[in-house]
Amino acid sequence: MKIDDTSATSDGASATPSSLRIIVAEDYEAGSRTAGMYLAEKLQAKPDLLLCAATGNSPTGAYEVFVGEMLAKSSFGSKMRLLKLDEWGGLDMSDPATCEDYLQQKLIRPLRISKTRYVAFQSDANAPVVECQRIQNWIETHGPIDICVLGLGLNGHLGFNEPADALTAVPHVAELTDQSLGHPMLSVTGNRPTHGLTLGMRDILASQSILLLVFGASKAKQLKRLITDGISSQFPASFLSLHDDVMCICDEAAAALLPQDVFQKDEG
Repeated sequence: MKIDDTSATSDGASATPSSLRIIVAEDYEAGSRTAGMYLAEKLQAKPDLLLCAATGNSPTGAYEVFVGEMLAKSSFGSKMRLLKLDEWGGLDMSDPATCEDYLQQKLIRPLRISKTRYVAFQSDANAPVVECQRIQNWIETHGPIDICVLGLGLNGHLGFNEPADALTAVPHVAELTDQSLGHPMLSVTGNRPTHGLTLGMRDILASQSILLLVFGASKAKQLKRLITDGISSQFPASFLSLHDDVMCICDEAAAALLPQDVFQKDEG
């Protein structure tokens, strides 16, 4: 199944996502605290929620706040379920650059998430297409995702849903762009991924809620594009405008190009 570019605007007309809530924090630390508390509130409201977790620098601070809040309340997330958003294909699962290593450090070990409550792409799967089908089958049985944490790629990607003529709806093997291969996560390994493994756009958009984290001046142009441009498969993040519950938390640097009337300030 493909999500075609049929709903994209051809004239560049504004298509501001009316349901996208943008909270602008002073800096990364303040934004991470707001995001972490938001996740904690979601888990308190639904202890067995299914959290789909992105990796990388953008959510790191939020996860630290989230874990700290859970531990402080003696709530170890004993029922929370965790789903890995994507993974670098062709690396050993023990490679320090994998999303697996990241999630083990940031969420799984601190919150004592058992193997029965954690579902993940295997980076070293011998049959990547079969691996993607396994994840798809699991989501169809145990989904939908309650909250999906996302970062905004420098080329507008979500997970490894890269800019293309058409976007794939379900978990799939992705061809990585040069921008993705330049990700800082890969700086800790001498190995090079051969492909990406990722949830598809349908999986993401079927989430009950989406938390989009955008930090730093390098993301300012892409965040403005998200707010002012139309939907296009060449900018996968633009499909978030089709969802009715997206919370975007960013810092002042990322929000520098936004019109003043599209966001609210985080008062802490």
